[in-house]
Amino acid sequence: MSYWGRNFKIPSPTLQTTNPYGNYTVVDVVTPDMLSRIDAHWYQFPPLNPMWYGILGFVISISLVLAAFGNGIVIYIFLTTKSLRTPANFMIINLALADFCMMSSVSWPMVLNSIWGTWILGPLGCDIYGMCGSLFGCVAIYSMMFITFDRYNVIVKGLTTRPPTYKGAFIKISFSWIWCIGWCVAPILGWNRYVPEGNMTVCGTDYLSEDWLSQSYLYSYGSVCYFVPLIYVIWAYSYIVSTVFAHEKSMREQAEKMGVKSLRSEESQKMSAEFRLARIALMTVTLWFIAWTPYCVINFVGMNNKSYITPLFSVWGSVFAKLNAIYNPIVYAISHPKYRAALYKKWPCLSCTTEEESEVDRTTIVTNSSLPKTT
Repeated sequence: MSYWGRNFKIPSPTLQTTNPYGNYTVVDVVTPDMLSRIDAHWYQFPPLNPMWYGILGFVISISLVLAAFGNGIVIYIFLTTKSLRTPANFMIINLALADFCMMSSVSWPMVLNSIWGTWILGPLGCDIYGMCGSLFGCVAIYSMMFITFDRYNVIVKGLTTRPPTYKGAFIKISFSWIWCIGWCVAPILGWNRYVPEGNMTVCGTDYLSEDWLSQSYLYSYGSVCYFVPLIYVIWAYSYIVSTVFAHEKSMREQAEKMGVKSLRSEESQKMSAEFRLARIALMTVTLWFIAWTPYCVINFVGMNNKSYITPLFSVWGSVFAKLNAIYNPIVYAISHPKYRAALYKKWPCLSCTTEEESEVDRTTIVTNSSLPKTT
């Protein structure tokens, strides 16, 4: 299946062709030092239309600006606002830092390679790129899981559990980085490897290898860094939403007994807690699937039936995973009332709330109000 019109003639590539098969393929201009990492599967596909390289470079360039700006603001607001420097919020800072590092380290090589139409940074660059993408993505996933863990403890367990502490936050942050570094260095040490994917502009794990040792890494890594966190997030948010709904029902019943319309203030009725939590839970799980499922599917399909894997099919999985760095700040920070109030105070033009709503946010936060303060 060709990506070109039938009468199109392949132009002379910018780099000298290294294709040993004599036919025009997507591998044509791969540099000689990268040939040992190219799976024979890619030699059956014709060169991609330059339009796709242009689209890819444009999307990633815009994503870099948005992710760096959004996550940079999140880090700045949380670190410079004393009331936001709580143990639980340090996990949000860790998430924003991981997303910021993700886009800062892997976006510009992707744009540069899109300009040349192939991977030009050599084997070492491929290893560093693949490790950075896996590492920061894995840290972001575990940060989201620990954020969910804290919310579960506060909302579901309430006073029956110990409140978050700075020591606990430091342990979680340290664990997320050390644990993920171990998994992401493994391919460099010989358990799987980092190789160019699809259109040869990005590097990732080798999911086309039929070697059992290589595949065992992907099955293990996929389980640890995708399925386990995903299952926990879905499980925890199901309990969070059910707990909030039960609490709302109890408050309505209590209000009926007292002969009042509601126990809530007029401001709080603008958006009930159950609706807010249900919406955040739905956004969390949905965006998780949108971001990481395509890349996970590509890896597992590549190991079991590589005939379905094409250059375009493979590259967009990587793009979707990177786009997660853009909307993470929206889900985990913009939905945070105190963050919105601080953002409005520092940069009103960037805030999605009004002065009245900002004041309401400062006075109606009840999530942690019943918990003893920690140092």
